[in-house]
Amino acid sequence: MLRSTILGLGSYVPDRVVTNDEIRFLNDQHVKCAEPQTETNDEWIKKRTGIEARRYVPNDGKIGSSDLGLYASQRALEDAGVTAKEIDCIIFATLSPDIHFPGNAVFLQSKLGIDGEDGCACFDIRQQCSGFIYGMQMADSFIKTGVYKRVLVVGGELHSHSLDYTTRGRDVMVLFGDGAGAVVMGPKETDSPTDGVLYTHCGADGSGAMDLHLKVFEIAKLPYVYYDAKNRDQNSIMYPQMDGKKVFLNAVRAMVASVGRALRETQLTWKDIDWFVPHQANLRINEAVVQYAEIPPEKALNTIQYYGNTTAATVPLTIDHWRKAGKVKKGDLVLSTVFGAGFTWGSAIFRV
Repeated sequence: MLRSTILGLGSYVPDRVVTNDEIRFLNDQHVKCAEPQTETNDEWIKKRTGIEARRYVPNDGKIGSSDLGLYASQRALEDAGVTAKEIDCIIFATLSPDIHFPGNAVFLQSKLGIDGEDGCACFDIRQQCSGFIYGMQMADSFIKTGVYKRVLVVGGELHSHSLDYTTRGRDVMVLFGDGAGAVVMGPKETDSPTDGVLYTHCGADGSGAMDLHLKVFEIAKLPYVYYDAKNRDQNSIMYPQMDGKKVFLNAVRAMVASVGRALRETQLTWKDIDWFVPHQANLRINEAVVQYAEIPPEKALNTIQYYGNTTAATVPLTIDHWRKAGKVKKGDLVLSTVFGAGFTWGSAIFRV
């Protein structure tokens, strides 16, 4: 039988480490000031989120999220032993594209040197924190039906340029970091029902769309950018808005249900699964999911402590982090579940 499988994995985070002690001193140019700019501290952030640090790109206007995706993709291609020219489809998941349109996938294609008249198919998907699992489901379907043979699935985010570095924005600002992760997927003939990608499922509930959102502009309005970005009384629309308690409760509920569904439909148990990799939005959410879904705590992998929430990048970034540390091994079976704005969610079971 033909299945899709992960051929290679790669990730990238910028060099700059921004700790909880430093972030409260940063202005909107990421410059450390003598006096605090935000009323927060290390204890407050760790207690509520589990985050200790995050990574930021240089604030020189030279790096976009497609560049972060490029660095992760190059590492995934090398890991897979695949050249960029062998890629016949790119799926790029991000909520922080370089520009409004065109999407990041075509920019990544060009940076990989595989653009031109015979360039591969390029998809951009906007499922926020659920983007990587949505992208994996697409790639799995494309490969199993023979549409494409080498699919590059990328999650890449540059959050640090779009956050409110004041007390007004602290609940969201402290959460996010910059980073990217990528996998190369391809076909595999196998008689084993537990090879490759075993399972994917995605869902959404649009009634929660405005509980976590970023407008920046509204196309229904004329002009569609109708505020002064420098006027603090008007510019809150520039920044992400979140009903934290509602997002927390819905995330736990959806992720627990998604994990249960994945196990029921595959008839697997935690004895079969090597690692649980949840989306890295908040360590307290992940701890609650582990508790209520009765997941063995020693099988849960987290990296939010080091990188913050990198949205569409968190799943491949977390797997690659622990693979580099020697914990995750080739052939290990992973159950991953995600939840994001939309509300969107999903789960996948696959071998790395």
